[in-house]
Amino acid sequence: MPKILIVEDEEPLSLLLRYNLEAEGYTVGVCARGDEAEILLQESQPDLLLLDWMLPGLSGIELCRRLRARSETERMPIIMLTARGEESERIRGLATGADDYVVKPFSVPELMARVRAIFRRANPEVVSTLLKSGDIELDRETHRVRRMGSEIHLGPTEFRLLEFLMSAPGRVYSREQLLDRVWGHDVYVDERTVDVHVGRLRKAINKGRMKDPIRTVRGAGYAFNDQFAIG
Repeated sequence: MPKILIVEDEEPLSLLLRYNLEAEGYTVGVCARGDEAEILLQESQPDLLLLDWMLPGLSGIELCRRLRARSETERMPIIMLTARGEESERIRGLATGADDYVVKPFSVPELMARVRAIFRRANPEVVSTLLKSGDIELDRETHRVRRMGSEIHLGPTEFRLLEFLMSAPGRVYSREQLLDRVWGHDVYVDERTVDVHVGRLRKAINKGRMKDPIRTVRGAGYAFNDQFAIG
C-alpha cells in the first residue's frame, strides 16, 4: 500500500489523521518539525506528503519549495494543510508546488477523498479503485456494487459505509468510530443511526439464503456496545 508522511505539529490532528489513514490501509509516518522532515525526505520518499504550512524549524511552504527544487522530489504529491484560507494564500501554496490545498478545520472523509484523488492522478498503479471482500465487489470509480455478479443498488450513506468496512476487512469498528469515519466528526448524528444504515445495507446485500458478510460483535454483553466488521 502507499506510504504517506504527515508533517504536522498539532499532535491531536496528526494522531487523528494517522488513525484514519491507517484504517484505510496506508502506511503512515509522522513528523512534527519541518527541518526534521527535510532530513527524513532525503533518506526515504513517501508516495504522498501531508504538509502543514506553519511548522517549527522550517515552514511547510519553504519545505515545499525546496522539495520542488530537487529532482528526486519534484514530482512527489503534496497536500498542504493550513488555517490560511484567503485566496491569495491558497494561490501562493499552489504556486509553490502543492498539488492540493486543504483549509483547517476540514472533515476527515473529505481529506480521505482528496488523498485517493491525488493517488489516482499521480500514481494510479498504487491505489485500487476495486475493493473485494468475499463475493462482494465495490468499485469506487463507478460507485457500483456487485455480489456474485449481480448488481446491488445502495444509497449514498450505505455505499460509504460498505466502502469503509471493505477497506479493512476483518477489522472491528464501534458505532462511534463508524460515525466519525463515514459521517464525519464535525456532524452530529445519533449513534443509533448506524444501526439503521447497517440494517439497510444488510437488507440490500443479503438476498435469499446468502450468508450475511457483516458481523455484529457483542461487547460486554450489552447491545449498545455492539461493534461491526465485514469478512
